[in-house]
Amino acid sequence: MISTDPEIDPRKCVVGIACAAQAVQDGHLVNVFFASHAVRLLQTDYIMNIDGKVGEAAGTAAEFLKTLVTGAQAVHCSGGSQRVVGVSPENADEVLVGGYELNWAGPAAVVSLSGYADVVLTF
Repeated sequence: MISTDPEIDPRKCVVGIACAAQAVQDGHLVNVFFASHAVRLLQTDYIMNIDGKVGEAAGTAAEFLKTLVTGAQAVHCSGGSQRVVGVSPENADEVLVGGYELNWAGPAAVVSLSGYADVVLTF
C-alpha cells in the first residue's frame, strides 16, 4: 500500500513503487493499493516528472510503475482519493497510465487484501 503524499515525500513514494516492482521481478504475487494523494502516482504526467524531485534518472519511476502494470496480480486505487485529485472512471483514460485494469476500491479492499497477504508493506 502506498499512501504517502508524493508532494510531501516523493522519495518514499518512489521507493515504495520500486519495492513493489522488485517483488514482481522476484516472482511474488503482488497486489498494490494506491490511496490518499499517492493516487497521483498513477497519473501519466505526474509519474513522468517525479524523478527530478528524487534524484533519479528521467523515466526511472515510470519504469517501476510499468513493471507493476505488466506484472502485478492487480493494481488497486482508492476511488474517493482519485475523486479528490480530479480523476474518475470517466476521465481515467485521459489522465492515468494505461495498459492495465485498475481496480477502484476503498477501505474494505485494503482490509481484505491485507487479510489474504503473507506480507504487507506500506509506504
